[in-house]
Amino acid sequence: MKFLSQIPKKNLSGKTVLLRLDLNIQDNELKNSLRLKRSAATIIYLLSNKCSVVILSHKGRPSLAKQGISKSKFLITNKELSLKKISGKLSNIIGQKITFFDSFDFKKTKENILKHPLGEVFMLENLRFNKGEESNSVSFAKKLSSLGDVYINDAFAVSHRSNASVDAITEFLPSYAGLELESEIEAFKKVIGNPPKPLVLVIGGVKISDKIGVIKKFIGKAEWILTGGGVANTFFAAKGIPVGKSVFDKNSLGLAKKWISNKKIVLPDDVIVDGGEILDIGPKTVAHYTKIISSAKTFIWNGPMGMIENAKYQSGTIGLVKAMARSKDFSIVGGGETTSLILNKNLQSNVSFLSVGGGAMLEYLSGKKLPGLEALMRNKKSL
Repeated sequence: MKFLSQIPKKNLSGKTVLLRLDLNIQDNELKNSLRLKRSAATIIYLLSNKCSVVILSHKGRPSLAKQGISKSKFLITNKELSLKKISGKLSNIIGQKITFFDSFDFKKTKENILKHPLGEVFMLENLRFNKGEESNSVSFAKKLSSLGDVYINDAFAVSHRSNASVDAITEFLPSYAGLELESEIEAFKKVIGNPPKPLVLVIGGVKISDKIGVIKKFIGKAEWILTGGGVANTFFAAKGIPVGKSVFDKNSLGLAKKWISNKKIVLPDDVIVDGGEILDIGPKTVAHYTKIISSAKTFIWNGPMGMIENAKYQSGTIGLVKAMARSKDFSIVGGGETTSLILNKNLQSNVSFLSVGGGAMLEYLSGKKLPGLEALMRNKKSL
């Protein structure tokens, strides 16, 4: 794989760069978004190397919007899923105007870009407003590629998707991994293979089904797998422990029953229950998990310990984050909800690396090949 950081400055200078970012950010996250901050760093780097930047991104799933799908080749635009507000916020962070294009008229867009002097920043509207994005359309990717000279994927969190702006576009331009994507890969190298032991894996969140691959991959490597949230509830249900109205993954009960006897899998000692639902791990569990964490040399975490969108049920997750601060060894934490809470509570210094990937992190750790990364590795064109 080729990296942006390796491109000689003289080769990069004067180029129009198509930069794929992950700006799938909710309005309430804009004030303190890790994705925005890391995206801004890459844009500033490109501008310092005398490039123009065309930002490609998406937000949400327009195809599932209540308005439905139009009969034309374009999906109906949903104002809530527009990137316009995000372009304004990003503009403030980088200290430079971003010209926003709200249509997919590529001929006019290219003419507009060429009218601007070198060193400008542009952003296309939500790519998923066009059917070609999610269908990985080669035709759509070719039209996107016509807007620039080089393609940079800096969207690790979307690299597990076979989308046109992540996969097919690499057929047409020299393609590189961006600064954020490179930092993610370097961080994961430290926990894949033979990481320092003891290794602790923490798995939370609602579903166990999307974390099965990671558990399978690490159950032979990890000394402990600490559980919380819906994942722990699924194991409780598999053991026949009543979970009331609590969220758990019914479809994964069979697999949970197979794993429940494995001594590496640790369930909460106590939980916080409200209205018949398990909503957080309890103080005894925090103390128990903290003791285990204190002995770890490598620490991997995906998914919160409770319903952290409610401040009443954040104690378990915050307790484990604080436990990591006592360790000087390597820790990597991912998943949108968990990382947002860490940032909002200003606890990021407790973690060695915060990953912007949720699903991508899980697939990468499980050993699956990510289409976006595979596409970059196939690309042989260079600047």
